[in-house]
Amino acid sequence: MDAALLIDFGSTYTKLTAVDLENEEILATAKDLTTVQTDIMIGFNKAFDKLKEKIDLSNVNFVEKLACSSAAGGLKMIAIGLVPELTAEAAKRAALGAGARILGVYSYELTKHEMDEILSKNPDIILLAGGTDGGNRDCIIHNAKLLAKYIGSVPVVVAGNKNAQEEIEEIFKEAGVYFKITENVMPRLNQINVEPAREVIREIFMEKIVEAKGMKKAESFVRGILMPTPAAVLKAARVLADGTDKEEGIGELIIIDIGGATTDVHSIASGEPSKAGVTLRGLQEPYAKRTVEGDLGMRVSAVSLWEAAGTRRIKKFVPNTPYEIEDRCRYLQANVNFIPEKEEDVEFDEAMGMVATEMAMERHVGIIESVYTPMGIIYSQVGKDLLNVRYLIGTGGVIVHSQNPKKILSAGKFTMESPNYLKPTNPEILIDKTYILSAMGLLAEKYPDKAIRIMKKYIVKA
Repeated sequence: MDAALLIDFGSTYTKLTAVDLENEEILATAKDLTTVQTDIMIGFNKAFDKLKEKIDLSNVNFVEKLACSSAAGGLKMIAIGLVPELTAEAAKRAALGAGARILGVYSYELTKHEMDEILSKNPDIILLAGGTDGGNRDCIIHNAKLLAKYIGSVPVVVAGNKNAQEEIEEIFKEAGVYFKITENVMPRLNQINVEPAREVIREIFMEKIVEAKGMKKAESFVRGILMPTPAAVLKAARVLADGTDKEEGIGELIIIDIGGATTDVHSIASGEPSKAGVTLRGLQEPYAKRTVEGDLGMRVSAVSLWEAAGTRRIKKFVPNTPYEIEDRCRYLQANVNFIPEKEEDVEFDEAMGMVATEMAMERHVGIIESVYTPMGIIYSQVGKDLLNVRYLIGTGGVIVHSQNPKKILSAGKFTMESPNYLKPTNPEILIDKTYILSAMGLLAEKYPDKAIRIMKKYIVKA
């Protein structure tokens, strides 16, 4: 039997998914703790042993061994642009779409103090943008000179004003900086172009970062670590939504991934205004968009979730809890491996999941604003209109293990209490019950038709 072994070297767990390629079925999944600090293959081998206990591998031929990774902190990036709301924001979106964790976003001409701050954050890659094509050159060249002087061995992706690229190339070559130049993330005002930068970031991740993270040993077993885990999820989302030449997609969708440290939201949708008379304002949104909320997590970020939401907002979802909200969040952050078993513990966890869903969606979707003019009220939209998105897909521990995942994810739907947020009004709610999204993003690199058919089979109604 020809099969694919799909591996996610996660920040906590190494997860394996074995797929029967001919019958397009998941044979088994297994996981064990990631061991990146010692030898990444120790945790992998333990997970592989568990896989062998579940299925007989004697007649299984793994013709594909593909991997993604968020181990050792994942892909950590700094984004630099010219104007905060424009090129700096475009650079940030390109980095997020490439699966990065953003350590900081900087704009205008960097200062020595900011340069010291960047170095102290120890990024894996720096994305240098700034200026539309033919626009301001001075800022990005100033920043390139400062990076060349201080940045050392950190790779730089240059995705700014094309008219400054030749001079930046000379600056970096002379200083011995490892860099790659790609298309401008904002070639014209308010128009974004993030895909070329995302692809170059992925190339550097494969060439440089995998080795730096102590994962070179894994490459002797797999055919390279193809991408950061969040990028694999975004790839799966896009294939599932859009389909392929041979297989139809399911249409526009949103994926909510609630984790211990962050809540990630992916949307595959045009986001154009769905109501007549609404005008778009601000920076163009990417069709495939990812946002990461580092203060909305179930364990590592439990206290920051309470600080961001407040006691009353959490209490709204769990009014009869015996716990003091702040005390409970502090307990969960101090006990990151806590697994709820008692009814009151499950209820509190699910309330946190609902708060994370509600707030992460508010930050991801667009908003509609009314502006008073001499001609009367006009309505403008900033961000993506996701009112008519067809599917809301949930993943993450609190969703997968819940007896009522639909209740948790429904917190991400449109409400008349907050009508300005353009959240989906009546989506069908689906669950990634077997944690296959990152695996299917990997599989889609070579077998997109098979990946979409497997997702249609295993991502189920709530």
